[in-house]
Amino acid sequence: MEFLSYIYLFYMFIALYMTSLFVLLYIKNRNNMFDYPKAKKEFSLSIIVPAYNEEDAIKKTIEEILKSDYKGLKEIIVMNDGSVDKTKEIVGKLVKKYKIVKTINKENSGKADSINKGVKKAKGELVAVVDADSYPKKDAISKMVGFFNDKDMGVVTSYIRVKKRTKYIEKLQAIEYTVISWTRKLLEFVDSVYVTPGPLSIYKKSALEKVGGFDTKNLTEDIEITWRLTHYGYKRKVCLPATVYTVAPDNIRQWYRQRIRWNMGGFQTINKYKSHFLKKGMLGMFILPFFVVSLFLGAFGLGIFVYLFGTRFISARYSLRHSIIADTPFVTMRDLGITPSILNIFGIILFLFALIYTLYAMKIMKEQPFKKENFLYMPIYLLLYLTCYPIIIPISIYKVLRKDIDWGTK
Repeated sequence: MEFLSYIYLFYMFIALYMTSLFVLLYIKNRNNMFDYPKAKKEFSLSIIVPAYNEEDAIKKTIEEILKSDYKGLKEIIVMNDGSVDKTKEIVGKLVKKYKIVKTINKENSGKADSINKGVKKAKGELVAVVDADSYPKKDAISKMVGFFNDKDMGVVTSYIRVKKRTKYIEKLQAIEYTVISWTRKLLEFVDSVYVTPGPLSIYKKSALEKVGGFDTKNLTEDIEITWRLTHYGYKRKVCLPATVYTVAPDNIRQWYRQRIRWNMGGFQTINKYKSHFLKKGMLGMFILPFFVVSLFLGAFGLGIFVYLFGTRFISARYSLRHSIIADTPFVTMRDLGITPSILNIFGIILFLFALIYTLYAMKIMKEQPFKKENFLYMPIYLLLYLTCYPIIIPISIYKVLRKDIDWGTK
């Protein structure tokens, strides 16, 4: 048991170290978290909307994009990826109604291939990718394009918020998305933005062409393209004032499929860039190790929990059987006592760190953390949601090893 204690302490040290790193990054950069440069020129912009069976959302998405106040928007290209519902018909009507809207109908070949084909047709200097169920705010794009004043800028991403929050799982994801966006911005300050998600990211077209476009075999094309742009020396930024709302999974099955895909794509990307590990550049020296350590902490934490639960379950079962045979009490008052230990104390400290970090992130991001609908879900989020999430990791590893590729949801 002493060996397990050392392992547990090491795990706690890494977790507290990472939390402390983010706290220090915030303290140092708190005054410019929401800064964004004004564009020195009117960059021409094409928006690509990859769509597969999006009849329920595509019309609203296009209409929200059309409300953009950015004057350099030249075209909206809807890539209909072989939809078998009414997506094609709905988009066709929008094309007739709005001159700026265009569509390309193609056989189903996946999101990455759809974006690549859209990039080839795009006329803009910049190319934005907007998921077919995501809704950028009116001023989002205008606040993002100024970053491209820097000739080395490859991609800029936005603050992603959950649109619908009626179900428990949607409310939990609203907290999660807020913390992720805040953390992603903090990583920007050490040049370590590791993903530019699909709901709204803007790329320099020439950069995409130089690096060869999106990887059509990767389940998380947005992670892989970000790592590739990093490898080629392009800068990546997060614009927190640029808000986009997206539809999150509203049931466990959809959430499970989405997270399996995210993790499988992450493992694919790690495998693709493993030769960069601890080598020159932020991709090898920080992004890749950070990604690996994050997955390790989740999987290892789950392993500790399973081990402790398993040993205690077996011990309790043996004790119960022995008590029945010996006709002695199974539980005594002494058994109900709680003996504090350094492991308990570190566990409580880690929980308090996570609680404060989450509450503060939501406050900074103006998510009203102490509002009833948010605050009541905080213990569930920290103690249940985040605890259950690591279960996805070993399942994802198993599927990757079996090459059981399932695109799932977005």
